[in-house]
Amino acid sequence: MKVKPKPTFRPPLTPPTGEKNARLRADDPLTSSAPCSIERKKVERSLSVPDRAHVVTKVDSSSAVRHMKKIGIHSLFLLFIFVSIALSASAQKILTLDEAIANALQKNYDIILSRNDSTIAAIDYSYRNAAFVPRLNGNIGTSWSNNAQKQTLSDGTKRDKSGLKSNNISSQLALNWTLFDGLKMFITRDRLEKLVEFGELEIRNQVVTTVATVINDYYNIVRQKQQLSAIEEQMSIDSERVRLAQYRLDVGVGIKPDLLQSKIDLNAQKAAQLQQQALIEQLKEQLNQAMAVPQFTAYDVVDTITINENISLGDILSIAEKNNPSVLLAKKNIDIAKLQLKERKAELFPTLSFNSAYNFNRTTNQAVLNTFSTLFNQVNGYNYGFTATIPILNNFNQRRLIRQAKWNITYQAIYYENQRSLTTLGVINAFQNYEQQKKALALEEENILLARENLDIVFQTYKLGAATLLQLKEAQNSLADAENRLIAARYNAKVSETELLRLSGQIIQ
Repeated sequence: MKVKPKPTFRPPLTPPTGEKNARLRADDPLTSSAPCSIERKKVERSLSVPDRAHVVTKVDSSSAVRHMKKIGIHSLFLLFIFVSIALSASAQKILTLDEAIANALQKNYDIILSRNDSTIAAIDYSYRNAAFVPRLNGNIGTSWSNNAQKQTLSDGTKRDKSGLKSNNISSQLALNWTLFDGLKMFITRDRLEKLVEFGELEIRNQVVTTVATVINDYYNIVRQKQQLSAIEEQMSIDSERVRLAQYRLDVGVGIKPDLLQSKIDLNAQKAAQLQQQALIEQLKEQLNQAMAVPQFTAYDVVDTITINENISLGDILSIAEKNNPSVLLAKKNIDIAKLQLKERKAELFPTLSFNSAYNFNRTTNQAVLNTFSTLFNQVNGYNYGFTATIPILNNFNQRRLIRQAKWNITYQAIYYENQRSLTTLGVINAFQNYEQQKKALALEEENILLARENLDIVFQTYKLGAATLLQLKEAQNSLADAENRLIAARYNAKVSETELLRLSGQIIQ
């Protein structure tokens, strides 16, 4: 009977679980603060001394030359990239807000059109004294005639002749000077002066509106740049998630859905980055139009939004009452309407004019029918006198014009009060929004620190395997929401500040 030998115990090839986990924790970059990297260990076969003696290492000189050439080509390629980046960075000139406003004040089309309208009123005002100057007109004319004439006299004599040719030359220099028209000429001069002031207020109103638009457009670009930075921060987090998920999957402690979800989130952030970059370029073109500079002008803007936190409601309301361009325009319309009423009433008075003329008339006849007719006749001389025009009845047209002028004054007064009310309401609403956004900004500045700390804790916990991907995504979304609210609060506070300055007219001081 043969006895079977007992099988010998062989230790497992893998270390025990505790030892394995300890070794994983020691080598796992997830538990270290340094960046994680997957290193593959090379398995080296030991060579005996006799074997090593037969190992001959040969160096191929041609391979070394090719290697040096590759290094040189790579160096030149990297140098080209660095130079290109430097040139592109230098081409992106930083455009300050003051430079953007200066460009808009010089080239903005709306401001130029408003200045042209004001120039027309200024030209009219430059001839304001023309109504006091007499009107002088000259007339000159000549005519030729060829007639056939038949006559029967009282004694029965008949005369018949054709081919009676004559030439007439006449000229006149006439003067008309209005001496009195119910003082309408003086009122018209004052109205032209008010129109010039109205045009200046229109220019100021357009300048205030344009400057506010430029400020909002400029800081909207800054806002979107900050939003782009927030997206890129999310991309870096997602990239780290992809790397960690890939490592976990490689070492056998992760699952593929975590890796796929991390890649999906990263691609979503890349798409958002492209959309954000396109939005920034569109906003730059919008600012280019406001500044009236060529399209596709390359520049960059600052990275921060500065906010004035020392605005009081009382000061803004009192200044807006005296300095708001819309209120001042409405008030100036009342003054113009009152002068128009005076002009209509002045037309009820008689008009007294001085008239004078110098006349010259010469007639040359080549043939006459009667012997007592003249072959040559010339008359010249002057006359003068006064003419009074008294309006008596003109289909009640003047009465209609006066009533319309009175209603226009009433309308302009109502419009003025309405504009004051709208301005006050706009100031109050803008100030309330301004105060709310300042409080929201202070809150979000504190909240962003909490969100970053929370994400850092959850991320470190996730590296240790104590947090799930869902918890990490929730912390990441909380940070993204906090950044969006912070950026929006900054921009909205600046928009409210700009609106307060626009309503008070202080934006161009």
